[in-house]
Amino acid sequence: MSEMKSLYLMIPLAPLVGAILAGLFGKAIGRTGAHLVTILGVAVAFAGSAYTLHNLLGGGQVFNGTVYTWLTINGIEFNVGFLVDNLTAMMMCVVTFVSLMVHVYTIGYMHEDPGYQRFFSYISLFTFSMLMLVMSNNFVQLFFGWEAVGLVSYLLIGFWYKKPTAIFANLKAFLVNRVGDFGFVLGIGLVFAYVGSMDYAATFQALPALKDQTISLLPGVQWPLLAVTGILLFVGAMGKSAQFPLHVWLPDSMEGPTPISALIHAATMVTAGIFMVARMSPLFELSDIALSFIIVVGSITALFMGFLGIIQNDIKRVVAYSTLSQLGYMTVALGASAYSVAVFHLMTHAFFKALLFLGAGSVIMGMHHDQDIRNMGGLRKYMPITWITSLVGSLALIGTPFLSGFYSKDSIIEAVKASHIPGSGFAYFAVIAGVFVTAFYSFRMYFLVFHGEERFGKAHDHHDDHHEDEEDAHHHGLAPGQKPHESPLVVTLPLILLAIPSLVIGAIAIEPMLFGEFFKNVIFVGEHHHAMAELHEEFHGAKAMGMHAIYSLPFWLALAGVVVSWFFYMKRPDIPAAIQSKCKAVYKLLENKYFLDDIYFATFAKGSRGLGYMLWKVGDVLLIDGLVVNGLAKLVGAFARLVRFLQSGYVYHYAVAMIVGLALFMLLFGKGLLG
Repeated sequence: MSEMKSLYLMIPLAPLVGAILAGLFGKAIGRTGAHLVTILGVAVAFAGSAYTLHNLLGGGQVFNGTVYTWLTINGIEFNVGFLVDNLTAMMMCVVTFVSLMVHVYTIGYMHEDPGYQRFFSYISLFTFSMLMLVMSNNFVQLFFGWEAVGLVSYLLIGFWYKKPTAIFANLKAFLVNRVGDFGFVLGIGLVFAYVGSMDYAATFQALPALKDQTISLLPGVQWPLLAVTGILLFVGAMGKSAQFPLHVWLPDSMEGPTPISALIHAATMVTAGIFMVARMSPLFELSDIALSFIIVVGSITALFMGFLGIIQNDIKRVVAYSTLSQLGYMTVALGASAYSVAVFHLMTHAFFKALLFLGAGSVIMGMHHDQDIRNMGGLRKYMPITWITSLVGSLALIGTPFLSGFYSKDSIIEAVKASHIPGSGFAYFAVIAGVFVTAFYSFRMYFLVFHGEERFGKAHDHHDDHHEDEEDAHHHGLAPGQKPHESPLVVTLPLILLAIPSLVIGAIAIEPMLFGEFFKNVIFVGEHHHAMAELHEEFHGAKAMGMHAIYSLPFWLALAGVVVSWFFYMKRPDIPAAIQSKCKAVYKLLENKYFLDDIYFATFAKGSRGLGYMLWKVGDVLLIDGLVVNGLAKLVGAFARLVRFLQSGYVYHYAVAMIVGLALFMLLFGKGLLG
C-alpha cells in the first residue's frame, strides 16, 4: 500500500506545485512556462486518478489512512488523511479531466490577457483544493478543502479586479458562502460534540447509537439530534451547491472569465455539496426530516431556477441558470435516498455542462466578446465544430434518449416517483415540469445562436442591465461587415474531448453505478427507503431503457420544449414579444430574479449598515464618547471649577477658613476628646 499512498499524495500535490510555480515564479518562467507546468501538474493528477479508478475496479483495496498529523489536543488528533474508494476515485477522475480540458482551453481563451500566469496559478490551485476535499477521510480536512475552493473561486470570479461588477460578484459569492459555511461548521461541531471524533469511519460507526438522541435548541423544545446535524451540514451544501435561497451568488459569478465558469459551475465547486451529502449517506439515512428538507429545497431550485433561464439574453447566464436547475435535480435525488443516482447525474452533468460553458466561450471569442444572444444567429456555418459540440451538449442536457444526460435525469425522475419521503409529490411535479422548461430555454439559446438570420455586425438598441462585456465595461462585438470565425484548435479540441463522454458515458456507467457493486460499502441506503430497489426491478439494461423512453412522459415533454422554442424563435418571433408585453408582471418578477437580491440587500446589507450606524451613534458617540469619555472629563471640570472658586489667593481668606474648620472640628470631636 505504500506505493499507492505515494500516488495518492502525488495526485493533489502535482497541481499545487504547478500553481506555486506559475503564481510565484510566473514572470521568470513566462507565459508558456506557466501553462506548461500547470497543465503537466493536472495531467499527472488525471493520470494518477485514472490509474486509481482502474486499480479499484480491478479489485484493489480501499485506502483509508492518515498521511500527516498536524495537531493533537487532549489526545484528539487532527489529521491530513485520505479515504480513496470508488466514490472518491470517480470524483477525482471527473475533477481532473474537466480541469485538464479547461487548462488546455485557457491557452486559447486567455492568450491576450495580461494576467495569464496568475489565471493558470488560480485554476491549478483550485484543482488542488477540490482534490483535497474529495479525498479527505475526516471532517477537518473536508472543511479545509471546502474553504479553499471558496477562497479560490473568490479570486477567480474577481479575476478582472478593475471591473466593478466582477468585484461585486466575487464579494457576493464569498458572503453567501459564509452563510452556508456557518451552518456547516455548526453541523461538524455537533458531530464532534456527540461522537468525539472527526474521522468519517468512527463517526458512521457511532451514529446508530445516536438515532433517538435529542437536543434542546430552544428551552423546553426537543429536536432529534441527527435531523439538526443533517440539516446544518446540508446548509453548507446549500451555499456551495447554490440551492435556494443561497443560490443568488452563482449567476453573478459569470463575471469571471469563461474557463472558470466551466470549472466552478460544471464539475467541481458546485458539486462539492452533492458529493458531501452522498458521502454522509449513513447520517442522512437515519433522519427522514433531513431528507424531506433536502428534497423540498432541491425541487424548488430545480423548477424555479429553470424559469429564470427562459428570459436571459446573456449566453453564459442561460447556462448558469441551467446549472442551478440541474443541481436542484441532484439534490432531489439525494432527498429521495437515491444517492448513487445523484452522483451519477453529477458525473454525466460535469461533462456536458463543461462542454456547454466552453462552447459558449468559443461563441464569445468568435463574436469578439459579445455575449448577447440577440446579436447572434446563423453561426452554424462559421463555427461548425462549436455548433456540433454545443448541439451534443444541449441534447445531453435535455435528456435525449441514449445520450448521457438521459440515463441520469430519467433515473432521478423515476427515483422521486418511487419515493415516499414527505415532499416527494411536489418534487415529482417539479422535476417533470423542469424537463419542459430545460428543453425550452436550452434550445431557445441554441436556435438564437446557431440558426436563423444573422444579426451580428449591426447596430442594436438592446439595453440589458445584466449584459456586461467579458474584459471591460465597453462593448466589443463584431464591426459592421465583419464575420465570426471558428476558434483555434486549443479551444475546439477540449470541446470534442468533452463531447465524447457527453454521448456515451451514461450508457456505459448506468448499470455498475446504480445497480452494480460500484458503490458497495460506500453509499448506504436504509431498508425503509426503497426507491433504488424499485428502480432496479424496472431496469432491463441501458438499451432497453433508451428504447422505452419514447413511451415516457419526460421524452415527450422534452420534445415539446424543443418544438415550442423552434416555433417561437424560428417561425414566429412575434409570439414571445406579445407574451412579454401581455405578462409584464410575470416578466418583471423573472427579470428581477424573484426580487431575492433586492430583499437580501434591503434586509441584510442595509440592515447591517443600519445596525452599524446605530451602534456608532448610540454606542460610540453617545455612550462611550458622550457619557464615559466626555462625561468623566466634564465631571472633573465641574469639580475643578468648584475648587477654583475656593482658591481666591488671599491669606486672610485661608486664615478664616482654617479657624472655621478648627471650630467645626472641635464641635464635632470635642465632646469625645473631653470625655
